[in-house]
Amino acid sequence: MRTVLITGSAGFIGYHLAALLLEEGFRVVGYDGMTDYYDVRLKQRRHQMLLQNPNFTCKEGLLEDFETLHNLAMAEQPDVIVHLAAQAGVRYSLENPRAYVDANLVGAFNVMECARELAVDHLLMASTSSVYGANDAMPFDEREKCDTQLTLYAATKKANEVMAHSYAHLWNLPTTMFRFFTVYGPWGRPDMALFKFTRGILEGTPIDIYNNGDMFRDFTYVTDLVRGIRLLVDTPPVRPETAEDIPEWDSLSPAAPWRAVNIGNSDKVRLMDFVTAIEAECGRDAVKNFMPMQKGDVPATWADATLLRELTGYTPQTDVRDGIRQFVAWYREYYAV
Repeated sequence: MRTVLITGSAGFIGYHLAALLLEEGFRVVGYDGMTDYYDVRLKQRRHQMLLQNPNFTCKEGLLEDFETLHNLAMAEQPDVIVHLAAQAGVRYSLENPRAYVDANLVGAFNVMECARELAVDHLLMASTSSVYGANDAMPFDEREKCDTQLTLYAATKKANEVMAHSYAHLWNLPTTMFRFFTVYGPWGRPDMALFKFTRGILEGTPIDIYNNGDMFRDFTYVTDLVRGIRLLVDTPPVRPETAEDIPEWDSLSPAAPWRAVNIGNSDKVRLMDFVTAIEAECGRDAVKNFMPMQKGDVPATWADATLLRELTGYTPQTDVRDGIRQFVAWYREYYAV
């Protein structure tokens, strides 16, 4: 039985990935800091559900606590590490930037040190579509240069990619960076748009709509996302002998067993269409508070998912209306509204 260590296992994506891996017969070891960035009760409930499976164990600890993380990794000897834990949120990085340095830079370094010492079969690390920053060529392609990040959150994630590349090169550590595109679905984070919009519409309170609604996002349903990660687990990059060995569609580094992979729906959705779909599921209209673009935000994201398809044969495809329907149903049940 293969063992996977997931950091951020009580998080939105970590919970769904752990549940999928357990369903497929993996042994899963979770590590989560249970920080209060949002309602800790959501995180605790996710872990409680995972702990119903005897093949799941977990440890509470911060990424910055190298001793606790290292002791767990050495004791459990995972074959694969999936690093999802991070200080998330574009907007919060404007308020508390130090949290991003501590968790996303120091924390990622600690994870890489554990992976290096264990010589794991594959290290997979979460990045974000935010690394594309001011790039305006769409859809976003992993082979494009992206050096114009617009927030510290995005900058820390780009730094993670660069740090991981150096470790992959120095220690021949197979490493995949996956770039998320606006993930949504049941058990989602309260700071995300779908959660805030649904809550506001059901409670009759105003929802903030930035850039006066003139925005587009590539929304990715969470089960599609974790299916993509699951398939990438079995697709570790291999250091090429020469640059000519790299297919033209691949982001594989010529100097290391390292690549970056977009996981997105490959579909731009207009923000106001997103709001309309939530209104339809909630059965009432939103009270809309139109606002200018927020600092550090971008008007659009759109993933080119060609590489994911070439590597795994898989393409996320959940229609955003179906995904919203499932989220609103979960929200109503969980909060009894």
